[in-house]
Amino acid sequence: MEDLASRIAAYLAHRMPAASGIEVSGISRIHGGASRETFRLRASWQEGGARIERALILRRDPVASLIETERDIEYNAYRAFHPTGLPVPEPLYLETDLQWLDRPFFVMEQIEGCAAGSPFNADPYGPLAEKIGRQFWTHLGHIAAADPHGIGFAANMEEIAPDECWKRELDKWEKVIDEDELEPQPIARAAIRWLRRNPPTPAERISVVHGDYRTGNFLYDGEGNIRAILDWEMCHLGDPLEDVAWAADPLWAFERAERPGGMIAREEALRIWEEASGLKADPVRLRWWEIFNSLKGLAIWISSGKEYQTGANRDPILAFPSWYCTDVHNRVLAHRLAELSKEARA
Repeated sequence: MEDLASRIAAYLAHRMPAASGIEVSGISRIHGGASRETFRLRASWQEGGARIERALILRRDPVASLIETERDIEYNAYRAFHPTGLPVPEPLYLETDLQWLDRPFFVMEQIEGCAAGSPFNADPYGPLAEKIGRQFWTHLGHIAAADPHGIGFAANMEEIAPDECWKRELDKWEKVIDEDELEPQPIARAAIRWLRRNPPTPAERISVVHGDYRTGNFLYDGEGNIRAILDWEMCHLGDPLEDVAWAADPLWAFERAERPGGMIAREEALRIWEEASGLKADPVRLRWWEIFNSLKGLAIWISSGKEYQTGANRDPILAFPSWYCTDVHNRVLAHRLAELSKEARA
């Protein structure tokens, strides 16, 4: 870590020419994420006659990743939403020059808070669940309500028509399965066939889609206030119901679909989201996106399994989801497809 700390200090000196005596200390790896290497650190320097100290987070591209994402999209999402009042860290520097840390990275402020509850915990938030849940779904509604052009996010993003959202996302994740499956995936293929035969109606609005909005990707304090919404690396423009369906996926609530994320009842969650977003959680369209998101999850776990089994990345964080999460989403998809089959025969 000493070499990394000295290289980070050199980079900060490059970005802050008015600063002197830059020191980087307390650097440590934050484990758990699979798409970026994340480090916490403290930087201090002399500037304007005062000694300044700041806690920072550095997110660096890994050698191999669970999913392929663009760090500039994640950085730009933080930059777009930080001025809006949505609780996100302040982004500071985005760097693609490999001379500094061998791989692209970005730096943002560090926000203190508790990591969100584990899906293995039947009551992950205890007495704070109601308060956290109301904020969780309100914030998601505010993301959906934000004008992508008005906040400056859409400038460098691919535009998408309301009736094309579903197909672009389905094409993308089917391609991941095509390229990364190491064995046949009959449940995934059945889900893809159903999704293509039964496309949803067009999106009510084109919004910023976080792409991974769920328990585990936010920080909260001891009073139940959400301090930071994190992990925007799969952010894109699309149908906001994609985020709603992902946040409500049974995987994030240990398969307790009636209480998404172990927070509040599904009906209350959707009501809060509708009020905050000004949109409707149409049940037919939402069902399509729920089935899609279980497929998307399955694609991610298949990809992680390939990375681990082929030796591209031996981090155990990739091995676990390729076993446990794959099993959950296979069972969720099989159950949902069986219910659809019963409905069709009725």
